[in-house]
Amino acid sequence: MLLSFKTALIPNNKQQTAFKKACGVARHAYNWSNAYVKEVLELRKHDKSIKVPSAIDLHKKLIAEVKSANEWYYEVNKNVPQKALADLRKAWDRCFKKTSKQPRYKKKGQRDSFYLEQGTKAQPKIPNDGKRVRLPSIGWVRLAEPLPITAVHNCVISRQADKWFIAIKYEIEKPPVADNRPIVGVDIGIKELAVTSNGEVFKNPKAYKRMNKRMKRLQRSVSRKVKGSKNRQLAVEKLSKIHAKITNVRKDAIHKLTNYLAKNHSEIKIEDLSVKAFLKNHKLAGAIADCGMYEFKRQLEYKTEKFSSKLTLVDRMFPSSQICSNCGQHRHKMPLKNRVYVCPECGHIEDRDLNASKNLERWFDGMYIPKCSDLVSQ
Repeated sequence: MLLSFKTALIPNNKQQTAFKKACGVARHAYNWSNAYVKEVLELRKHDKSIKVPSAIDLHKKLIAEVKSANEWYYEVNKNVPQKALADLRKAWDRCFKKTSKQPRYKKKGQRDSFYLEQGTKAQPKIPNDGKRVRLPSIGWVRLAEPLPITAVHNCVISRQADKWFIAIKYEIEKPPVADNRPIVGVDIGIKELAVTSNGEVFKNPKAYKRMNKRMKRLQRSVSRKVKGSKNRQLAVEKLSKIHAKITNVRKDAIHKLTNYLAKNHSEIKIEDLSVKAFLKNHKLAGAIADCGMYEFKRQLEYKTEKFSSKLTLVDRMFPSSQICSNCGQHRHKMPLKNRVYVCPECGHIEDRDLNASKNLERWFDGMYIPKCSDLVSQ
């Protein structure tokens, strides 16, 4: 299977300048092509015979009109603007299919990245010697840790806060796994990151909540600085480091959890939650975003494939928190403030999240769901 790998780079000052130039060219090509496509779409309102330009059309126009007028385009690898145009065209394709909104213009310093390519898939020509990687048009750059293979066909260089990263894709063989692995239900929560049906509890690091005060202080510091000044730039860099740290703490916890679940279980059952709908609740939006629910599901999707296990998405309308996991015959309302489930029929008392995870484990399509009583758990 195809797996991605991302690690940090340790570039010198000259290489950092080359990275920033490439990011600038990629951003300029993307924004220019975005503006041109919008102009064409406006013209199509009056004349439908006008064709929406493809990535190849955009590249030809860029070479004829933009690249020839801006010599700094020639200071970077030719793949940099070419891939930016292809990415822009894919973004518009998603918009035309109504799976996403119109692509927005890119801003300097936000999600800076660029693409490099050399050789072919059969004969990759971006080598690494374990300590360095040789990038096209840039040269040898030090690695924070060795890449898993000796040469790749393409890569993406990106920046997060004050650090640069390289991302590659490579083929791996699926690792061996144990036989007779159990099935597990997983309830994703706010108080705890996850509770499994076998009673395991995984703590939520709550990185955003822990660093919120410091982040707000730095945000106020940025707002007080004069736009375009050196002091504002330094304040923005400090703020971006906090954002990067929050992201890294959250991703680290989710990576460890999803890796453990996929490796040690044959089937994982989770609720198919609508995270976008949850985030509309402004009282819980911050806590829900701090859990990384979407990232949890995304990682499980490829890790279950890697470890030859199965991911089952339970219907989001299934009332896992309201049904008794012991008798399965009683169901009553469970407001979020109530953390213990009490069944009046069989007398079963259990933690709310553990009860929900057990119901998720025994779920199957078409299972019996009792009617909800008027009783509210105290």
